[in-house]
Amino acid sequence: MLNIQNTTKSFGEIQAVDGLSFTVSDGQIFGLLGPNGSGKTTTIRMIMGILSPDSGEISLNGSEISEDDRHRIGFLPEERGIYQKTKLVETLLYLATLRGGNREKVKTRIDEYLERFDLTEYADKKIEILSKGNQQKVQFILTLLTKPEMLILDEPFSGLDPVNQILIKEILREEKEKGTTILLSTHQMEQVERICDDICLIHHGKTILEGNLRKIKKEHRAQEIRLQFNGKLAKPLEGFAITKEENGALFGTLEKDGTINLVVKQLAKQVEIISVETLEPTLEQIFIETVGGSA
Repeated sequence: MLNIQNTTKSFGEIQAVDGLSFTVSDGQIFGLLGPNGSGKTTTIRMIMGILSPDSGEISLNGSEISEDDRHRIGFLPEERGIYQKTKLVETLLYLATLRGGNREKVKTRIDEYLERFDLTEYADKKIEILSKGNQQKVQFILTLLTKPEMLILDEPFSGLDPVNQILIKEILREEKEKGTTILLSTHQMEQVERICDDICLIHHGKTILEGNLRKIKKEHRAQEIRLQFNGKLAKPLEGFAITKEENGALFGTLEKDGTINLVVKQLAKQVEIISVETLEPTLEQIFIETVGGSA
């Protein structure tokens, strides 16, 4: 279990992290989310020992994180960097064995991942000829080769096309099933809504929301409702305020005395109902609502 407790970090007059606290439980996918400049990368660098916190505690399983602990972490930094003049397989093999990987087992995994990421044709070519997106895939592969107990990934979706973003999420789910603990940092909140168990949403280095994703979304459930039907309404629906009409569907919110049952009964008397759906708010909507409310 990774625990961040009341951690702060300043750079001169800039308060990058301000009393941040969250816990990543074993075997879960945890999302450290927030806009650019919110303190995510600084937090990750403190976890990895690249930076030291000004105050607070960062621990793993109740103890200070050691170098041996960090060798069991697969780390993908936000700023990418990999040898350009060496061949792809040689580079992956060299870096993975530096981290203690068995050469023959690592070689097998390299072949598997290169095939999965459609990089096999570049195996014996220098990395400098690879596109930026393909080089990013190479660095992601590197985080997995030694079968780490934990993955810490800083903006892993940045610069990737939708197909490869889906593949990354698929692999993260597989790693979770194997028992790997995953800390995922991103400003692309929509990318992690379907894979994270718990989240910490931060802004200006402070915690805005923290906890179970499903519970947070339930507590912030919007009362917007989508009505899809055939026909035309002869009269307005009592207790229902229409906000927009889009692709043949009505969107609206319940008024003070309105209920879904009341709306459906009125609707059924006038038209043929296709669907009635309560819309779940996105993390981005929750963030805007929460930040706006606190302001």
